[in-house]
Amino acid sequence: MGKELRTVSGMRPTGPLHLGHYFGVLKNWVELQNREEAYFFVADWHALTSDYADTSRIRHNIAEMVKDWVGAGLVPEKCVIFRQSAVKEHGELSLLLSMITPVSWLERNPTYKEQQQQICNKDLGNAGFLCYPVLMAADILMYRPHGVPVGEDQLPHMELTREIARRFNYFYGDLFPEPQAMLTPAAKCPGLDGRKMSKSYNNGIFLSDDFACIQEKVRGMFTDKARLRKSDPGNPNVCNLFPYHALLSSPEEKAEIRQGCTSAQLGCVDCKKIFLKNLEAFLTPLQERRAALDARPGAVEEILATGNETARAFAMSTMSLAREKMGL
Repeated sequence: MGKELRTVSGMRPTGPLHLGHYFGVLKNWVELQNREEAYFFVADWHALTSDYADTSRIRHNIAEMVKDWVGAGLVPEKCVIFRQSAVKEHGELSLLLSMITPVSWLERNPTYKEQQQQICNKDLGNAGFLCYPVLMAADILMYRPHGVPVGEDQLPHMELTREIARRFNYFYGDLFPEPQAMLTPAAKCPGLDGRKMSKSYNNGIFLSDDFACIQEKVRGMFTDKARLRKSDPGNPNVCNLFPYHALLSSPEEKAEIRQGCTSAQLGCVDCKKIFLKNLEAFLTPLQERRAALDARPGAVEEILATGNETARAFAMSTMSLAREKMGL
């Protein structure tokens, strides 16, 4: 690709992508593809760590995720879009790294502990869930990147990846760089009900939603719970809707909305109308790109086939070096 820096990142295909995914992840990926050699993968093996009991939607979700990525602005000619399970070297490197990773490192992972406590409707006592940070490390180290775009919640995983790379290099000689966390600026995207926007809560505005569906969702969206009448002054700092004005409105319009809210000159219904206008302007080009891809039979498969081939070629090179270092 002729770019000096290399990066890699992925997403689990567990359902449709929402605004939080765009502003928290995809917006950054779109920028990265223009300046780095970027590898973006559909992490279908990772989906099995928690959804192993029902795999009926995974293939569908993979195709829909790629459409969302392209709609968001990823260009297959500028980056490598591939499917994790199509590059079997990920599984081999994960196995080899598991040989040198102490179990105590996995058990201290804060995400492992949190999800075991929070997800009560699934049995997460499987080895795959305990060991998924090793697979994640393999996914990253395979492409020997200088950095990985992550949010703050992923920092423990990045530190573990660096520790595994350090341990491998100590035992067998230098091969893997210790990738740095490229912190993605936090984008506040609350759900329709005030909780975190999440596929599992079904409280999101999805990138593939038609506008009639979005209008209905926004009409029922929580705003400032303390503002009971239009004549009551509002508080944008606690309003569930205002963070979206911060993302979609111009600085001048945002200032006008804040002034109108706090002075009770702008009601919540009018505020939602402004949000819907800006959201439609934002989503229209995304959905047009998505529809264009959807209209081409086999287009998603072509994108993945090309990306799989490119990723596999790099992965084979890495594994050849890794086996040589380990004496295999």
